[in-house]
Amino acid sequence: MTGSTRPASPERIVDIAVGYMAAKQLFAASRIGLFAALADGPLDAAALAAEIGKPEKIARILGDTMSSLGLLSRTGGRYELGADAAAYLTRDGLDLSPFLTFLETISYPHWLQFEHTVDTGKPGKLDVEGDRWGTFLSGVMTYNALHARMLAAAFDYRPYEKLLDLGGLSSEFAVQAMRANEKLHTTFVFDPRSVTPVTQAVAEAGFAGRSTVLGEVTTEARPAGGFDLVMVNHVVHRFTAAENAEILRRARAAAAPGATLLLLDFFLDDDAEQRPIDALHAGEYLVIDGTVVYPEAEVRDWLAGAGWRPEDRLVLPGSPRVLVAKAA
Repeated sequence: MTGSTRPASPERIVDIAVGYMAAKQLFAASRIGLFAALADGPLDAAALAAEIGKPEKIARILGDTMSSLGLLSRTGGRYELGADAAAYLTRDGLDLSPFLTFLETISYPHWLQFEHTVDTGKPGKLDVEGDRWGTFLSGVMTYNALHARMLAAAFDYRPYEKLLDLGGLSSEFAVQAMRANEKLHTTFVFDPRSVTPVTQAVAEAGFAGRSTVLGEVTTEARPAGGFDLVMVNHVVHRFTAAENAEILRRARAAAAPGATLLLLDFFLDDDAEQRPIDALHAGEYLVIDGTVVYPEAEVRDWLAGAGWRPEDRLVLPGSPRVLVAKAA
């Protein structure tokens, strides 16, 4: 026995190995409207089958599986939404269904190329032609919306007035910040291709008057100074170490004395137990497009070299972690 005093058991290995069975059933349950069918209250298998228009055996299998995984409860043969499913798989909350559709139709099939990635170190061939690009974008932006809400719940935006959102992929982080702080003004410095959708999204959220959207290539951007809060969200994994170090230096140059930096991404760590979601995304990013989940220790070195002093780490549920740093 190594590394633990726990008696050896096959359970962990089997649970991991059959994990795709749980994922595929979750995707199916979401796609056929099982969670939505339960939004108005508990149903037995027959009634649930009638609501989703599927045979009763399908309703029973999916209902039992989702109950075993904690997304539903089953009492007296009647299925009821659990708190997580009610909040994140129905229209009453932040519906993650577009993200699940992305995982089922884009990510999951792409992982069938993972053997090639392991053997060569290169990504697979990503197919986002036609309608698949819309599925890809909707899924990624839905997942970003989750990250933005989790960050807004974990970080107090109220002390700040000038926010720089540098190089990100989604306006939702700044939108959540502006909702939390009516004094906050955001300057977005995003890739030129993002200017139109970000401008539209900010206007739809009602914050056009408190936002400036600039189009600059992230590796070349030199934002003007004076920001007391800087966001660098989902940037690090997309660039090389040298590019990231330079991006962080330019972010520091745009920061006011004592400004706060929020650096959000997935990271590998040196903790006693690596958080699974970060390590799993290291594989996801590599097989999808060859991008990199960096060790957190390396990212902290870049921060220090760029004039940022790391002060905290926020671990967001179901989302990346955030390194919080101050302008040194």
